[in-house]
Amino acid sequence: MAGHFYADGDIAELYRWFADETAGSSPTWRAVCTWVAETPVIAERLAALPGMKRQPQLFLAALRRLEAPLDPGPVLAAWLTARWADVERAILTHSTQTNEAGRCAVHLPLLAGLSAAGTLALVEVGSSAGLCLRPDAYAYRYRFPDRPERKVGEGTPEIECRIEGATPATADYALPTIAWRCGIDIAPLDPTDPEVQAWLRALVWPGQQQREVRLAQALDTVGRLPPVPVVTGDALGVLPEVVAEAHRHADTVVVMHTATLSYVSRERRADFGARVRDLGARWISCEAERVLPEVRDRLPDLSYAGPPCFVLALDGQPLARVGQHGGWIGWL
Repeated sequence: MAGHFYADGDIAELYRWFADETAGSSPTWRAVCTWVAETPVIAERLAALPGMKRQPQLFLAALRRLEAPLDPGPVLAAWLTARWADVERAILTHSTQTNEAGRCAVHLPLLAGLSAAGTLALVEVGSSAGLCLRPDAYAYRYRFPDRPERKVGEGTPEIECRIEGATPATADYALPTIAWRCGIDIAPLDPTDPEVQAWLRALVWPGQQQREVRLAQALDTVGRLPPVPVVTGDALGVLPEVVAEAHRHADTVVVMHTATLSYVSRERRADFGARVRDLGARWISCEAERVLPEVRDRLPDLSYAGPPCFVLALDGQPLARVGQHGGWIGWL
């Protein structure tokens, strides 16, 4: 895919960037990525991968899935020399379909706010195994700096989320009423498939045990519920028919995506919001700041220097900076 940092960026630069992205959350991945950037023989192998398969997340997940030694240096270099065919096969046959149920904690306030006007039909672009299509199946514990915490829901897992700033009028801390839901994914995953579960575990960064536990609990919860329909295909191609069907089932249609459009070329993602609005749907986006210029240009402060985060927006209007895996919301 042309026009994307993953596809055409310099490998050393790409891995130095991801080392910074993981610095505060996974020292293991920071060390491995820094080593890759400084080891030409490894960087050359990764540079030979096609297009979007050059992204660090895929290589790192392949290492975890194949139980590679994760201490960067001669041992890992020797392991990669011996097992490169297996690593390459894992990369070429999988995608970075991280399905983090913790992100539901940052979606929930906006969904609850929209649900105040009636029932919702929820359409998720890049739905993976569908864990984020079930926000009403989990429990939440919101912690505030100036008032008692708030417990929402009774399901499993219980997801904790720290709140900073004043909650906007468009948000609420409650379970939404979802009358219909559907996913869209190029390669949908079955949450009950053991191999799918193993790959999703491999996508969790080393040292994040809480995420691994939450993933296992969410997979168990979703596996015991009726399957959610998922349309296989490119989002921009199938979205009109999915949204048209969604309008038949609820008062408000919501199109939602998190860390998804970063895998779409800059040209194709530029007018995504306008397409959603043309279909008569509300639009919840949760992406890195650089991904959606429409959202980035509306941010009140571009001098943010905090930990890596996503920007949560409703209909293109940024409302919060949020933790990449749902651990905190900083309302703007």
